[in-house]
Amino acid sequence: MTKGHRIQKQIIGLLREQEAGAKVADLCRRHGISDATFYNWKAKSGGMHESEAKRLKALEDENARLKKLLVEQMLDAAALRELLSKNW
Repeated sequence: MTKGHRIQKQIIGLLREQEAGAKVADLCRRHGISDATFYNWKAKSGGMHESEAKRLKALEDENARLKKLLVEQMLDAAALRELLSKNW
């Protein structure tokens, strides 16, 4: 389990505690976070189950990988254009 996955799992667990009736102030104090952090997490992850969070993380990782591949291809194409322009 990656660190990011572990953190996401903890965030979802914390949000579930609040949905089950725990007070936000008590949760924040117990976990050492601010109210603002809690509400930011809730806005980003609210209503998401662990399996959905895993899938979202996998999609984000794949998206980052594909963006990197695209940038590499664009750099290769630019280098080829420059090389061709010098040869003409």
